[in-house]
Amino acid sequence: MSEDKKQLFKTLSFLSSVGITMVAATFIGLAMGYYLDKWLGTDPWLTLIFLLLGIVSGFRNIYILTAREVRRQERSEQEVLSEEDDRKG
Repeated sequence: MSEDKKQLFKTLSFLSSVGITMVAATFIGLAMGYYLDKWLGTDPWLTLIFLLLGIVSGFRNIYILTAREVRRQERSEQEVLSEEDDRKG
């Protein structure tokens, strides 16, 4: 498999994990708030609070995933540059 296709699959997997992370965190926060509201009779406050916490958590996870991907790409670029230097020298 060529290097371009590998990079394409890595990028697609990163983007899909970002989407799944955001949706999952939001849905989990919404579900927790909804069931706590039903249990405690505090409609709609806990649903709203936990929904906001889920959204914030989703963005935090996206930040972490993006930072990890940037570090991975920087290491990859450094490896390519060092291989080119080894070939020249």
